[in-house]
Amino acid sequence: MPTSVSTTVAVAVLIELVLIFIGAALTWRRYFSAEARAHRTPPRLPAWEIRLYDFLLSAFVIVAASVTVSAIAGVAMARFELAPDTKLILGSAAFQLGLLLGALLLPLKGGHGPLGLQFDATTWRSGIETFLVALPIVTVVNLGWVWLLTKLGVPVENQDLVRLFRETHAPVLLALLTFLAVIVAPLAEELLFRATLFRYLRTRIARPLALLLPGTIFAALHVNWQTLDGLASFAPLVTLAVIFSLAYERSGRIGTSVIAHALFNANTLLLLLAGVTS
Repeated sequence: MPTSVSTTVAVAVLIELVLIFIGAALTWRRYFSAEARAHRTPPRLPAWEIRLYDFLLSAFVIVAASVTVSAIAGVAMARFELAPDTKLILGSAAFQLGLLLGALLLPLKGGHGPLGLQFDATTWRSGIETFLVALPIVTVVNLGWVWLLTKLGVPVENQDLVRLFRETHAPVLLALLTFLAVIVAPLAEELLFRATLFRYLRTRIARPLALLLPGTIFAALHVNWQTLDGLASFAPLVTLAVIFSLAYERSGRIGTSVIAHALFNANTLLLLLAGVTS
């Protein structure tokens, strides 16, 4: 048995290293080589001509839907005797599904609304490329961030849902966690943070701030600030969010960042299943 487990880990690590190498080579070729610097293409994401009132209303609808669904789920769960981890998983599912429901309800104006999702060959290609580019960058940031937290004596515990995926053995809960991580979260979070918040801010405030603000909020929501569980993922998630925003801006397709987000989450879950991360 130990031999089988160690072989699985070795194979998973080898595959991950190959993906990181491919991502690093792709990053150099597409963005830093002399040819890439000489032929930079302008962003394909047009300015979002929407009034502040409509934007705030859109953000309110998304958040309100999430809070409402979470509240309904909380009331429903109170009627049953459920384990704390089960409640945490179901609560997360309600929150994410609420975000998605809010996006579905939006009567957004200005063309190319958040739900203008395209998943054609071009979008898949750009989404896979974005995932590969993000992998080595986020890996380096993660190593540096964990080293810094360790030096400062700060806890480096995983996010609650990552811990649950590692520790949960119930097939139904594992399937629900996988569905949330690979399907629901990428759709809901990209529609809110990239297609709504970043798209509005990018032409109205300084670009670095437009990139960092949604990314910081996105990362902060993945941290339990009472226990600091998930703080180890804060800087890597800010970095990942900025990469997703840049990919969305460059491609003009929210499907690009949705696919990249889904692939990144799936990659993390596969590493957990293989026993590479703990």
